[in-house]
Amino acid sequence: MKKCWVGFMALILVLALAGCASSPSGDAAASSEPASGGNNGTAPTALTVAWQAVASTLDPVNATSDVLAVNAYDRLVGYEVNPGDGDSAKAFKLKPMLAKEWTISEDGLTYTFKLQDNANFQSGNPVTANSVKFSLERMRDSATGSFTYSLTQIASITAQDEKTVVLKLTKANPNLLKMLAMYWFSILDDKLVKEKGDAYVNDHAVGSGAYSIEKWDPSSEVIFKANKNYWAGAPKIEQVTMKYIKEASNRLMLLKNGDIDVSVELPPKDLADLKSATNLTVHSNSSNRILFLAMNMNKEPFNNPKVRQALAYATPYDQLIKDVMFNEARSMRSSVPSNTPGYTDDGYAYTYDLDKAKQLLTEAGYPNGFSFDLTIGSGYPDWDDDAVLLQASLAKIGVTVNIKNVARPQFLEMQKQKSMDAYITKWTSMVYDPSWHLGLLLDSKGTGNFNNYSNPTVDGLLKQASDERDNDKRMELYHQAQKIITADTPWLYLYQYNRIVGVSNKVEGYKFYPDEFIRFADLSMK
Repeated sequence: MKKCWVGFMALILVLALAGCASSPSGDAAASSEPASGGNNGTAPTALTVAWQAVASTLDPVNATSDVLAVNAYDRLVGYEVNPGDGDSAKAFKLKPMLAKEWTISEDGLTYTFKLQDNANFQSGNPVTANSVKFSLERMRDSATGSFTYSLTQIASITAQDEKTVVLKLTKANPNLLKMLAMYWFSILDDKLVKEKGDAYVNDHAVGSGAYSIEKWDPSSEVIFKANKNYWAGAPKIEQVTMKYIKEASNRLMLLKNGDIDVSVELPPKDLADLKSATNLTVHSNSSNRILFLAMNMNKEPFNNPKVRQALAYATPYDQLIKDVMFNEARSMRSSVPSNTPGYTDDGYAYTYDLDKAKQLLTEAGYPNGFSFDLTIGSGYPDWDDDAVLLQASLAKIGVTVNIKNVARPQFLEMQKQKSMDAYITKWTSMVYDPSWHLGLLLDSKGTGNFNNYSNPTVDGLLKQASDERDNDKRMELYHQAQKIITADTPWLYLYQYNRIVGVSNKVEGYKFYPDEFIRFADLSMK
């Protein structure tokens, strides 16, 4: 299961919600559409999907439940999708889901949602405003909610009547609707949870989604069954078995042999071989997952900007993309992904220039170079390869890199302690907006800022952007922040990933979503 730094996501971060995406303000309304493609009946079909990690719970407020929650639960809003096999969801457009329509007050402080009339949970209980209130209030409880920061600006949640729920905010937030599309905002069957007890949610799905969960074995597989009474139309595939297969090579072999129908996280080095297979299609979509090397700016010599800039000129960008990612990645030229609204690479000047790097090191007072420890969390072979290439390149300017590969839990603890000289890590933004990256990772108080980057001007720009309701002005503030961050060079921008998924030619309807999770209701079998 994909984890966006699960180790710190339980912490509260106001900035993550304070402006993570642009949505209409003022009096805005949306018309109702089905949440899935719909079907008048389910065909007796079965699908097998290979996933790379295990979910420790079925509770949608827990970070490991992601793809399970996406398919077994609904949210108030969802992503609009483009038609056609392999097309991407529209990253910046939302559609009704359990909320058939909504309005936003002129001051942006009140959101009123009207719920679908015919939506029921898989138990048969109706989806009501009390269900929404219960689910969101449950997230507020630190004992159950891993994403409590997502609700920090919601002052109250009111069930106005059975099918109307009202959210009141302490501060206008253009990001709220996009946050409500995230899986941790899934709506739970309040009556069933109250009857069975809260612990019931840990190992039972209590949603209204297109699929129910018939079997959950955290060590091996999950079996989904089509919800034939799904309010938006029964899905076309009757059963989906999701198998946990850790090794990419095993997923690859099973896919090629036809033993599985869909596999995620396929290794780039094997794509040429995969693409030659006649029984499957490889989807390589531009994601907003970035990889960077963060330098601890409280430690010498990384407290010297010329040292950081020298390393940026000595980074073999093209070689990393070609030799490690086999061209299934793109250059990264800013602190946010290139497909994010408000992105700019203005001010980015770094090319592979060893002479320039040596000159900067000399000017910084390190003509003979220096040494540092580069820490990597285990389990990411491509990061190991990246580190080796960086080590070889930096040696050419006299810099010795000591690669330290540590277990993932230890790595996360070292991040929290901010004790590393430098480290390689990734960040995936499920919300396409600059603030999801900048507020979490580069604001001086951001909970993901583990390399002690601090610039009061950047902090001020991010604060202004979080308060700004005019989207054009807001994006200009993020432009300014990105330019300053690029000049400060707290990171080495390594590359931006593609999301690689292999799909059997027996399967139709695959779509890539901003959060990278497959919606089984999109799929059908030939």
